[in-house]
Amino acid sequence: MIYDYLVVGHGLAGAILTCFLENNGKTALVFDVPNPHAASRVAAGLINPVAGKRFARSWRVDEFLPAATAFYRDLETRHQVALFHQKPILKLFSTPEEQNTWMGKSADPAWQEYVETTHLQLPVSADLHQELGGLLIQRGGYVALRAFLELREQELARRQVLRTEPFDPEQLELVPGGVKYQGVEARKIIFCEGAGGAQNPFFSWLPFSLNKGEILDINVPDFEAEYIYNKAVYVVPVGQGHFRIGATYNWREVNEEITPAAREELAAKTKDILKKPFAVVNQYVGIRPAVRDRKPLIGRHPELPQVAVFNGMGSKGVLMAPLLAQQLISALEIETPLWPEVDIARYFSLYLASKSNT
Repeated sequence: MIYDYLVVGHGLAGAILTCFLENNGKTALVFDVPNPHAASRVAAGLINPVAGKRFARSWRVDEFLPAATAFYRDLETRHQVALFHQKPILKLFSTPEEQNTWMGKSADPAWQEYVETTHLQLPVSADLHQELGGLLIQRGGYVALRAFLELREQELARRQVLRTEPFDPEQLELVPGGVKYQGVEARKIIFCEGAGGAQNPFFSWLPFSLNKGEILDINVPDFEAEYIYNKAVYVVPVGQGHFRIGATYNWREVNEEITPAAREELAAKTKDILKKPFAVVNQYVGIRPAVRDRKPLIGRHPELPQVAVFNGMGSKGVLMAPLLAQQLISALEIETPLWPEVDIARYFSLYLASKSNT
């Protein structure tokens, strides 16, 4: 059998891409060694239309959010399982300066679709530090990433198209019109390796800016959270008194070691939100496949048209991957142009420079 695609990596990006390949009638063989420290298995799966301390709309959110919502809802319908938990996000102001920054932007009609209400002051709460008020963000929520990945792994294993073994790029043969790997033939190969993509010999010239993130799982007895809360960290209610807290950002020590310093930082920031006592249940670490310009890395290799990459979504993969997966498949199948902001063609000069140095 000749597959349409080999897909290397089955984190969030690879899993979503494989779903759309199937939806387009394409056959795919997936290679993946599950890594408990992969960003997809650690992250809370948060979708937030409002980004950062400066209250910016998430990049292209008007296009990404409908596509993501439709994708996760379709999966839920087909598999009869809850994956996308829509829940308002209460962004609490940390300082009067944050209040002023938001008020300077709030009159823009573009915010009406995503910000339900603004509270310059909220009543004293026995549960929360919310005296400075905040804004209530709608159309947000989180995706149960572990459940999604396990669901997809089971489906691929059932159809015998998942190989849980390391992929060795040195054994990949490039042939006219396709690739061969250990006796398997395919028309194309797509690398979706997350942080591992920085070491991929075909794409190591791309400007990855990997960063380490740590999160906590905590238990808060007798606290029924009405919202997802955000103030320096997010507090995501995942049911039965359990919450996920995150995340740290560390560009200096990009390793998979859990640190006491991150635990202390996250606990301290959680106490700035929650008045109630909590117990830390677990701590996780993952490496985000971020990029220098904070835009994904998608497209064909500059000289090898049968080799492509789908990577670099950082902490926004839950939101961006469904639409971008469709765009990449269209680009590979019918030559539809990719958005220039995500197309790796924007970095071809780095590829040429890497060749001149070898």
